[in-house]
Amino acid sequence: MKRFFKFICKTILWFIVITVLWVVAYKFVPVPYTPLMAIRAYNADEGYETKHDWVAIESISENLQLAVICSEDQNFMNHNGFDYEAIEKAYKKNKQGKKLRGASTISQQTAKNVFLWPNRSWLRKGMEVYFTFLIETLWSKERIVEVYLNSIEMGNGVYGAEAASQYWFKKSAKNLSQYEAAAIAAILPNPRNYKASPASAYIEKRKAWIVQQMRYYGTFTLQETSEK
Repeated sequence: MKRFFKFICKTILWFIVITVLWVVAYKFVPVPYTPLMAIRAYNADEGYETKHDWVAIESISENLQLAVICSEDQNFMNHNGFDYEAIEKAYKKNKQGKKLRGASTISQQTAKNVFLWPNRSWLRKGMEVYFTFLIETLWSKERIVEVYLNSIEMGNGVYGAEAASQYWFKKSAKNLSQYEAAAIAAILPNPRNYKASPASAYIEKRKAWIVQQMRYYGTFTLQETSEK
């Protein structure tokens, strides 16, 4: 029993050391590939191609940075990785039997996309909480957005802002207009089924709402919180 307990303690310690070093490494180096990219490629039909091109945050339009914050996590700049008010609202709606609603922040989505697998389980959710805590502790808000915008799925086989901009609008992510950025943000809930261009009536409606939220949000910058 004592030997088993010692083994468990060593395993936990090594897990913490390895994961902390992993998160620290991604604070400085680009994320080359994610578990989701691997899963999608493995399950894809012949001819499937992964489109992914990492670019620095300075090469991603502030329109897109603001669009994803307004569509996915308007309290991003203020919370510590978890939006407790949104979690409470989602819990109440789901308890009432209404359409299942999530409350994942950009930080949680980044943790899930970069370090974990996509299926729903208590283990995955617990790991998501752990990695969210790590990136919020060790990374700046600017770095979280940079990794998020370079890693998330933005189309079928399309990952990251640069690949999505080229795929949907044939231009660099740096040159996205407000409406183009909103179109990409609008498809994030289901990027393999929705199209940023040409957009359906539903996506056009979401796009208009996101642009309206961007205007309400006002002046936007991540620079103030870029250093920790």
